[in-house]
Amino acid sequence: MLKFKNKYRIPTSRLKGWDYGSSGLYFITICTKNKVPYFGNIQFDEAKDTASIQKTKLGLIAENFWTEIPKHFAFVKLDEFIIMPNHIHGIIFMDKEPQVQWFENKFGPQSSNLASIIRSYKAAVKKYSTLNKIKFEWQERYYDHIIKSDMELENIRKYISENILKWTLDENYIKNE
Repeated sequence: MLKFKNKYRIPTSRLKGWDYGSSGLYFITICTKNKVPYFGNIQFDEAKDTASIQKTKLGLIAENFWTEIPKHFAFVKLDEFIIMPNHIHGIIFMDKEPQVQWFENKFGPQSSNLASIIRSYKAAVKKYSTLNKIKFEWQERYYDHIIKSDMELENIRKYISENILKWTLDENYIKNE
């Protein structure tokens, strides 16, 4: 493992050689620091076998800011997404003109790529929480997966839409939240 300023660096989880500024479908998961349920609580209706999230003010803001991503990045279209108590799942479609040349992710200032979209989103939610004196922190990184087929897209959409029903299986679930 490499060191930077005498600290170990965590290797990137990004796909080597992939241009994250290119068109494509991306499955994203962004977590709160230490999986704290800042965004709300899941309410179950066992009679109807349904569940819904009762969002906190910050959960509503996180949802609203997510839906506003295309206003700030005109090449982005949003697909299925869900705000969970301690994380967000979403599918982002970056729809850009075909590129003649690919550029591998590199260190340095970047815009109009997946990292800049997620960075802007996380910064907006954090800024709102700070200005409104709401205790909140994001986990440092985020998870992404490049969706490569229609079948994979449908499976991920299903995973997102059913995620709320599987909350009791989550390691961070606490009964009677």
